[in-house]
Amino acid sequence: MKKIGFIDYYLDEWHANKYPGWIEQATNGAMRVAFAYGKQDAPGGRTNADWCRDNGIELLRTIEEVVERSDYLIVLSPDHPEFHEELATLPLQSGKPTYVDKTFAPDRGTALRLFATARNHGTPVYSSSALRFAAEYERIDRTGIDMVCSFGPGAYANYSVHQIEPIVSLMGSEAERIMFVGTERSPAWLIGFRDGRQASMHHFGSAAFSMSIHYGAGKSEAVRIESDFFAAFIRSLTRFFATGEVPVDPAETIAIMTIIEQGLLAIASPFQWMALPTDDGYGV
Repeated sequence: MKKIGFIDYYLDEWHANKYPGWIEQATNGAMRVAFAYGKQDAPGGRTNADWCRDNGIELLRTIEEVVERSDYLIVLSPDHPEFHEELATLPLQSGKPTYVDKTFAPDRGTALRLFATARNHGTPVYSSSALRFAAEYERIDRTGIDMVCSFGPGAYANYSVHQIEPIVSLMGSEAERIMFVGTERSPAWLIGFRDGRQASMHHFGSAAFSMSIHYGAGKSEAVRIESDFFAAFIRSLTRFFATGEVPVDPAETIAIMTIIEQGLLAIASPFQWMALPTDDGYGV
């Protein structure tokens, strides 16, 4: 049995509560979350010690211990990416396959540093929204896409990744500019890609994740996400651990972090294009 280590801001959160059972089930027990570290206890939730006791996972005192004793590593803190550099630096120096939960980084600069650390130490790493792996997106023809119109729920700060991830997976990492085109109550953005291609994204309260795709040849299709995308994501995750093969191009993750960061800044200047930085020294 291969042992997985969790490294989190605090352990009593939705992803940490779900992943252990899903991973064990997906691998028929061949992989198991065995160790965990939490920087602090969950505000208003279970302590890290209680969480580990309830889940049959050994609580360790330091990130170093988790890295040393685990075969594979998962850095969580999904709603607090500002802690990812602190939590992920040692895992990314380990050479062991490491997954960093969404959102990968709070900004482009941090994303570049994290990938540079992994590259310099030969550590396989990726990050992704689980939405990337939805069956509906996987079936979309990526050839000749001219325009994408995406809809989804939640706040921009922690839910924009769930729309931007599929957009970039479909259209590539060559995003060049962004514009805020929504309102305070119904925020929306327009993303400009190379060769004049565009994508719009809309946060409409509790709207289901859905997308309309239009092609240069005139055809179009629409999808509504109803498949079990978390199950598909867990299959991707465990395959990554088993093979060390990274399923998401770092260039796409860097583009996603750039769009998120600049999209937030674009709110202050609605209906004006903001150029996205592209020269990062990472070779993308």
